[in-house]
Amino acid sequence: MKFFLKVNVVSILYALILFIPLELMLNAYRISRLTTWDIGNVNIFIGWTTVVTLISGTILIFFLTKKWMGFRKAQFWTVILWAPYLVLFVVALASLFPMIDGGDVPNPGTGLLIIGALIVYPIYILIINFLGYIRDDKEGC
Repeated sequence: MKFFLKVNVVSILYALILFIPLELMLNAYRISRLTTWDIGNVNIFIGWTTVVTLISGTILIFFLTKKWMGFRKAQFWTVILWAPYLVLFVVALASLFPMIDGGDVPNPGTGLLIIGALIVYPIYILIINFLGYIRDDKEGC
């Protein structure tokens, strides 16, 4: 039961690592309108936040995968399990903060970036799982 919870916590973290940059990209115009920042400054903020989230999230997930998952092949379920959590987060945020201003609608290019991210992200998760699965010679003894 403990391992089941650990797999789900790691999957939630994977979903959050993707959810934060995606929602910031989708809500750039809303952030600009609410903070009265120029859209260029908002894009710089979103870029830096994305980089920090991806780097810190990758480091956190890598160490959690090494520590919690051990050398079980069941850790590869996280390649699939992050998707329902991402959908849950997106639906929850969309229902809590609906777009009521027509100027907040993102441009169509954002959708292409999101599609690309959703295609590449499982490969990223698989690479992290493989790196966390590799045994060191010192640990095997």
